[in-house]
Amino acid sequence: MKAFRLCLAASALASLLAGGVAVADPADQLEHIRPVLVAPPHVMEHEQATTAKPRVVEFTMTIEEKQIVIDEENGTTLQAMTFNGTMPGPTMVVHEGDYVQLTLINPTSNTLEHNIDFHASTGALGGGGLTVIKPGEQTVLRFKADRTGAFVYHCAPEGMVPWHVVSGMSGTLVVLPREGLTDGHGKKLAYDKMYTIGEFDLYIPKDEDGNFKSYDTPLESYGDTVEVMRGLVPSHVVFNGKVGALTGEGALPAKVGETVVFVHSSANRDTRPHLIGGHGDYVWDGGKFANAPLKNLETWFIPGGAAGVAMYTFKQPGVYAYVNHNLIEAFELGAAGHVKVDGKWDNDLMKQVQAPGPIPAAKQ
Repeated sequence: MKAFRLCLAASALASLLAGGVAVADPADQLEHIRPVLVAPPHVMEHEQATTAKPRVVEFTMTIEEKQIVIDEENGTTLQAMTFNGTMPGPTMVVHEGDYVQLTLINPTSNTLEHNIDFHASTGALGGGGLTVIKPGEQTVLRFKADRTGAFVYHCAPEGMVPWHVVSGMSGTLVVLPREGLTDGHGKKLAYDKMYTIGEFDLYIPKDEDGNFKSYDTPLESYGDTVEVMRGLVPSHVVFNGKVGALTGEGALPAKVGETVVFVHSSANRDTRPHLIGGHGDYVWDGGKFANAPLKNLETWFIPGGAAGVAMYTFKQPGVYAYVNHNLIEAFELGAAGHVKVDGKWDNDLMKQVQAPGPIPAAKQ
């Protein structure tokens, strides 16, 4: 019944568009720019504030279906579906009042139908009703970014939405205020770096012996994967596509004194980010900049289907663990990363007064 209602909605939309009256398009008169998207955890170059007039910001993303290793320790694989080949897809950044124009490409090498639903947009199932493309097709969607915040985008094909989302097809669009970020009381906030953290709950089927199974195509994995999904118990919960993606060589670099913004998206399940050894100086846990940020949080909550934003200025060097503070999911299922901070230690903030050693005999 739900799929039928979605089908009716799409049909009604097609009729509405077909019967529409041509009117002047204000976006056609605006400047068009084409910034370069980059792979997460990095974020495209952008202005934190702008005095420019609204523009049409053109992006291109190619859908890629591919097998990826999600746990290198045991070689566990996922038949992933991705935007631009990464989990999450690239983070797009525009300013309020700009138009987002996306060319979405579904190459002939893919096997499935795809589309895109922008939580930042208005109408047509978030654009999902206007962007359905089969292998060998492409489409162009444009919408006005009329509210600020960090927003999830994801694939949402009729009848297969959850499968595509938990197979890798989500990302983030950040719509900044034209004047830049503030604390909600007039104080301007600036940052040195912005990082993307995409959290994914994954559902990898097992064989009769308890070993994770591997498949040659996403479609081949469909039946087994949906059966596991319906149990609502993920086999893995990971940041940026695999266990350890943001540790070791993938750790996020920073320096003492630098202010870092973490854009954390979770398209399917609730999460509770925590920076071990640090804090959220300013946190937009709902991800929307029209609301004043919360301050000095130890852990914050991001509901499934949303992106949250946290800002922190690092004060001490060392390795900080950035985790989902459901610690079972962090340490047993993979939802953990590292921030590696360079700089000089401040004994006033923390000092080891006495190193670990034997208890003096007099006190035993």
